[in-house]
Amino acid sequence: MILEAGTADRLPAMARPTAPSEAPLLLFDGECGLCSAAVQFILKRDRRRRLRFAALQTELGREIMAAQGLDPSDLRTMVLRTELGEVLVRSDAALAAAGELRWPWRWATVLRWIPRPLRDTVYRLIAKYRHRLFRPPASCFVPEPEDAQRFLG
Repeated sequence: MILEAGTADRLPAMARPTAPSEAPLLLFDGECGLCSAAVQFILKRDRRRRLRFAALQTELGREIMAAQGLDPSDLRTMVLRTELGEVLVRSDAALAAAGELRWPWRWATVLRWIPRPLRDTVYRLIAKYRHRLFRPPASCFVPEPEDAQRFLG
C-alpha cells in the first residue's frame, strides 16, 4: 500500500506516512523462523546494503507500530518504512523489500499486479501458520560484523 497525496484520512492507520528516514527499515517478527530466514535471505542479496532491520518486539518496533495505530503485540505482519516515510504492510512490504534485491529476486515485484486483497489473504494465511510450518532456529541469528549496524532497536 503506497500513499497518494490527500488519502491518509481514508486509509488504515498503518498507511499514514512517517517522517522521511535515511534508508528503508524492515520490521519483522524476531521470534519467527520464517521471518528470520527471510531476513538472512535479504542480507545475502541486498547488494546495495540499503535495508535496515528491527524486530517488532524491540522498543523501536513497538514505537513504530503504535505510531501507526497498530497493536504492538500483533506480530503477524511485516512492515517496511521507506526512505520517503511511506509505510507498507504485509504483501506490499514483502514485495517492496524484494525490489531492493538483485536479479532475479527483484522480479518478484511483478506480483504487485495481483490485487492486494488476494495477495494479503495469502500473506495472512502464511502468517497464521508460520510458527507451525517454520520452527524458530535453535540459536539466535547473529549477523556478520559488517551487517551488525543494519540492525536497529
